[in-house]
Amino acid sequence: MLRRLYIRDFVIVDRLELEFAAGFSALTGETGAGKSILIDALSLALGERAESGASVVRVGAERAEVSASFGLAGEHAQSVRAWLAAHDFEAGNENEDECLLRRVVDAGGRSRAYINGAPATLAQLRELGEFFCDIHGQHAHHSLLRNEAQRELLDAHAGLLPLAREVAGKYRVWQRLRAACSNAERDASAALREREALEWQVQELRALAFDPAQWQEDNQEHRRLSHAAALIEGAGGALMQLEEDDGGGAGAAAITPQLGHILTRLRDLLEYDADLNEAVELLDNAQIQLQEAAHALRHYQRKLDLEPQRLAELETRIATVMALARKQRVAVEELPGLLAQQQARLEELDLLVDVAALAEKAAAAEKDYLAAAKKLGKGRAKAAAELGRQVSEAMQQLAMAGGRFEIQLLPLAEDAAHGLESVEFFVAANAGQPPRPLAKVASGGELSRIGLSIQVIASQAAQTPTLIFDEVDVGIGGRVAEIVGRMLRELGHGRQVLCVTHLPQVAACAHRQWSIAKEEVDGAVFSRVMPLDHAARIEELARMLGGVKITATTRQHATEMLAAAQ
Repeated sequence: MLRRLYIRDFVIVDRLELEFAAGFSALTGETGAGKSILIDALSLALGERAESGASVVRVGAERAEVSASFGLAGEHAQSVRAWLAAHDFEAGNENEDECLLRRVVDAGGRSRAYINGAPATLAQLRELGEFFCDIHGQHAHHSLLRNEAQRELLDAHAGLLPLAREVAGKYRVWQRLRAACSNAERDASAALREREALEWQVQELRALAFDPAQWQEDNQEHRRLSHAAALIEGAGGALMQLEEDDGGGAGAAAITPQLGHILTRLRDLLEYDADLNEAVELLDNAQIQLQEAAHALRHYQRKLDLEPQRLAELETRIATVMALARKQRVAVEELPGLLAQQQARLEELDLLVDVAALAEKAAAAEKDYLAAAKKLGKGRAKAAAELGRQVSEAMQQLAMAGGRFEIQLLPLAEDAAHGLESVEFFVAANAGQPPRPLAKVASGGELSRIGLSIQVIASQAAQTPTLIFDEVDVGIGGRVAEIVGRMLRELGHGRQVLCVTHLPQVAACAHRQWSIAKEEVDGAVFSRVMPLDHAARIEELARMLGGVKITATTRQHATEMLAAAQ
């Protein structure tokens, strides 16, 4: 249940911290005092979207903040902890019996959400909030005039919402396959032509067997072989300059023999000056390196060959690769990726061309959808009869003696995402009248009473620990209002019920009562919320009964009303 609600700089609330208890609590106050602001703030903490930052942030403040702390107990706590663990939030242990939902909205409209102190998405906040709280707004009665709302209410009451979502998903799969099948039949010839052309291109690319690593090696080898003559000539000339002996002729100036002569002369001079030793050692090392270089050049010469046949093969291979890349209008390096793309497209075209296979899949999807939809229809039929009976009984208590409520399920002309049947609420407001569609026969007061009956019955079946009713008693009064108060009090015996009300008969039935009022401080308007003790409740009920002037008679009436309701 809701334990604490903390509000800061929200609309006309500067700072407010409320602690709630189990049972039925009524929130009352003058019109415009901000009774529904509390519900709006709680809705924000439960993941509802803010219209804009300016609409929720108090004038002059930078941001609005709302935190709602909910208690955990029993099987409900296990479900919540399982959800928290599944979504990677701190689930706490069995000794930790609270869950904190927090929302911050700045004046620019930027919003942040938190679950147990960890950042969360609005969708996560909203999904978790459904475990804790069910809010029935003041316009909920009017939404019952829509067939979609009627269907969703029946499914929610019967616990069929997961199955309804499953049916919708299966319907979408079926429709996608139907559309694909239709498109395939229409485009089969075009797809076949595209496939033939693409298959030829894929065969060319496969035959090429292009390997990026091999391509690099081939290019390197081609550069070497195409310059082999120059390489052979260059290596031979260098070797000649290094090693020709000093026998005269062209090689008379060869480097290695010349260096040998220099070393011989310098070694002869060492006996006259040992300082020449460093130069001799360096030249000696140079001679060794020149000899090693000559050895490397001879080895290079031996393995180097013109290989004209291999060069021709490489030139043919490179030309083939380059030609195919130009033909496909891609870089050479992109050829493997192009092959993968074309193969994937071939698979898609195979599906398009294979209309029979698509039709088979569509038929299987239709069968799958129909099985789930029929199961949903059976569940709706069973729940409709039971909900109709329960709402009819509740109507008798709300000054609609002889009234009858029915839920009719009518087969659809075409299958739909929401199932095989339409759901429509029918009502007979008085005895002897045939039931007619709710949207056509209910007056404002009747709609309020019927809507309240449905909400109360639906809430009894729900497992949500906290129920909130925001001025759902609009349009009723007198004896009916007292009965509504008793119904809410009865609901409060098994769970927490919060009700924003303008009716003293309803407020008197509450286990606890809060008063909400506006006050002006230095030209700014603020909303204040105060818990009422017994005496204060009598004053508040008297105000609700008597208006501006409260007399002793009004107070006496309020005292008697509170005593009778408790």
